Amino acid sequence: MPADARYPSDLLYHPEHDWVRLDGDLATFGVTWFAQDSLGELVFFDPPAVGSRVAKDDGYAELESVKAVSDVIAPLSGEIVEVNERLAEQPDLVNSSPYDDGWLVRVRVSDRAEADALLDAEAYRELLP
Repeated sequence: MPADARYPSDLLYHPEHDWVRLDGDLATFGVTWFAQDSLGELVFFDPPAVGSRVAKDDGYAELESVKAVSDVIAPLSGEIVEVNERLAEQPDLVNSSPYDDGWLVRVRVSDRAEADALLDAEAYRELLP
């Protein structure tokens, strides 16, 4: 069951349709409702390895849907400390719960100041078609 369109105000957003939830120097990354809706039913998540480094604005994983394969863009730089293992068996959690059960990775952020360039929910919504 697809999730309803929403953009929680407690998250920060990257213009490439990715979100981040900051908790100290840890961040949870995922894709927005708009991204999962555009991709359609997800069938595979190709995550990065725990311990690998990601750089802000670079692709770090792939989501595959029945329509397309899409790179997932890192909203912040850091080290992958956890991957959502549930997505190996249930990639459609990204469709049904993009901000909760469908998170992608957790990252130890290397430069919190990068978050200053991200968008709040209102600014992100203004970017959407």
